Amino acid sequence: MNKKNILVLCTGNSCRSQLAEGYLRFFAGDKANVYSAGIETHGVNPKAIQVMAEDHIDISNHTSNHVDEYLAIPFDQVITVCDNANEACPFFPGKVERFHHNFPDPAKATGTPDEVMNEFRRVRDMVKAYCANFVTQQVN
Repeated sequence: MNKKNILVLCTGNSCRSQLAEGYLRFFAGDKANVYSAGIETHGVNPKAIQVMAEDHIDISNHTSNHVDEYLAIPFDQVITVCDNANEACPFFPGKVERFHHNFPDPAKATGTPDEVMNEFRRVRDMVKAYCANFVTQQVN
């Protein structure tokens, strides 16, 4: 069985796509090669690392990558996790299935430190549910 190559694309590859990469790797196991990238690179958000660690998934070694770095990889599936990336997504040659889900950007959260972290947790849980469902339906 060939592993699927899956790319998660976001604006800055700092938060939502990093959460999704972590969960897709967790749920898909050895059934897929999972990558994440941005149409810009903003570095991995420390709060994203923190909320994933709370759920026992370590993304602290993830890097923020530009989508152009992956143009040579034959992706089977591309998931955009924000409207901006969906609109700016480059063309990938071959038979690529495109998926889109616009998650709120927790990096834009305001309020007390607790309120900001709670927004990161809320988005993390939305991304987790989406990824679990995606793997069940799309990665077999």
